[in-house]
Amino acid sequence: MSFRKAARFKSNLTLLAMLWIAGAALSAQSTPAAAGADDSAGEDKQAVGGMLHYDLRFAQTSDFGGYQGGQQESYLSGDASFRDFSRHLPFSLQYSGGYGWLLSGPGQPGNLFQHLQLSQSVVNSAWNLTASENVDYTFETPTTGFSGVPGTGEPIGGSAPTNSTDQTILATNTRSLDNQTAASASVRLDYATTLNFGGSVGELLYIDSNGQNTDTLASEVRVSRRLDARNSLSGGYGFSRFIYGQGPVSQPNTAQISYSQASSLQISFKRQWTRKISSTGAIGPQWISSSNSAIQPSSTQFTASATVQETFRNGGAGLAYNHGVSGGAGYLMGAENDTISGNYSRGIGRSLNVGVNGSYLRTASLSGNGVVHGEYGGVQATRGLGRYFSVFANYTVMNQSSSLSTSNLSGASNVLNTMSQVIGFGIGYTPRELRIKW
Repeated sequence: MSFRKAARFKSNLTLLAMLWIAGAALSAQSTPAAAGADDSAGEDKQAVGGMLHYDLRFAQTSDFGGYQGGQQESYLSGDASFRDFSRHLPFSLQYSGGYGWLLSGPGQPGNLFQHLQLSQSVVNSAWNLTASENVDYTFETPTTGFSGVPGTGEPIGGSAPTNSTDQTILATNTRSLDNQTAASASVRLDYATTLNFGGSVGELLYIDSNGQNTDTLASEVRVSRRLDARNSLSGGYGFSRFIYGQGPVSQPNTAQISYSQASSLQISFKRQWTRKISSTGAIGPQWISSSNSAIQPSSTQFTASATVQETFRNGGAGLAYNHGVSGGAGYLMGAENDTISGNYSRGIGRSLNVGVNGSYLRTASLSGNGVVHGEYGGVQATRGLGRYFSVFANYTVMNQSSSLSTSNLSGASNVLNTMSQVIGFGIGYTPRELRIKW
């Protein structure tokens, strides 16, 4: 990573840290102890803190097929999450990371993986502000779980569908850093109408120069109207620009393209069917252009998305679809994407949990040079052993095919073009959540 990129990444984290510190100071100032009240009672009522959850895992994995066929690894990994109790200054953190040791089979450039999400909000009765940071470092395209590394024993499934990432083309032996910094604000105009606006800056960097580095700038403004207790309608305008930096670009004449961009108008509808089931849908036109229309001519397409979620007493399920334009996943100069993802998890009895997830990824070149079709899915069973320990077994499959020639696909040697399977098993340690006060 260049010094300029590293400095920008550090400045993003610094801004988020400053917002969190300011929020903590405001919280401390806004909750003085009541005069004349009992000290211990006052401390309990005004306690500020949160809930910390973490777990540790050891896993053994075996790979079959693909470029890593015959590979066996041991992984030591863990998760941590924190949420505070503040109503006006909520802060959240989620982390997953670990390291793998190669036991046999073909090697790879790195076995370290990290994923961190931070969010800090300032909430008022009439408005709120939110800043967030999402950083993902891995050695292959993220797939199952929060970390994206299959076989490690990390929980999969749930009510929220897998979030689509910038990397919609499956690749192995490819170290990448995907960083997204975002800020948003909403203002209530009246009892049923809200104005929302925000922006984000993203960086997709390939450490070993075997993918196309891409910077993303995005902004959006949206007006939402609550129709009744269960239904709401919104409309908005969005703009995204994808700027291509240094990287292996083997497509003819694409060095002349410095950016591609898309702007869209979208109307969306949300319905809360029951307390546990909700759905959203959005659609609208999208206009695409680039800095060299002779290579990538301007066009008009459409953008669309839909989600359905259901929560259970001890699990959940979700399904999501998205269609739109992306920066090309690090291997194309702009792409049209279709993604379908689904999640499911369920507790069976007191000690057994089963999770399933899967995705279909279609990535088409904006210049019409071909299409990449990718699919992956995973299933995991976890069984508790006493109060703190558990054992797990999982299976993950990935498959991808492409009509793109190697001359039209950057870093083609690392792009998966066959089926790859991973089997994992191991043991986990999950203590009780810790309540933290300050």
